[in-house]
Amino acid sequence: MENGPSSSKSDRKLIERNRRHHMKALYSQLNSLVHHHSPTEVTSLPDQLHEATNYIKKLQINLEKMKEKKESLLGIAKMNTSMNNGMDVASNSPEIEIHQSGSSLQVILITGLDHQFMFNHVISLLHEDGVKILNASFSVLEDKAFHSIHCEVGDCAPSLDSARIYERLRKCVQDNAQRQLFQTLDF
Repeated sequence: MENGPSSSKSDRKLIERNRRHHMKALYSQLNSLVHHHSPTEVTSLPDQLHEATNYIKKLQINLEKMKEKKESLLGIAKMNTSMNNGMDVASNSPEIEIHQSGSSLQVILITGLDHQFMFNHVISLLHEDGVKILNASFSVLEDKAFHSIHCEVGDCAPSLDSARIYERLRKCVQDNAQRQLFQTLDF
């Protein structure tokens, strides 16, 4: 009878010790991946976690800046290529779709590579309407950029409906596309 409780107690101790060792190894691995400003300074575990978190956030910001720069450069290069080849700019006119499910909203913007600046305009309009942006992503296939924006209509904009948002976004996209076309044709 006495063997049962004592062996389960020792099993729990062993499991806990193994868990602590595993966590220590993971912390050590994380700490080795983070760029240290002063490698000779010994820092506490919470400070190491804080430093790792800040480092990851900094990397994410840098990545976003690089992606925006890449998008910008791709848009300029594509615009120059299309102008040199005499391609019709109007054939790559942007398209927009909105799907709403409850308080969720998905905005899909399909543009040519020379119209990617519209993504920023769409984001701005959504913010003006009080829509909370949850996630935004894009992918490029040949000469088209597919932007997907997942949003949530919150307490600040409960009366917002997808039809009104769609009309505002459609007007913005059309106006920007026309402006781009006129600039290209030198009207």
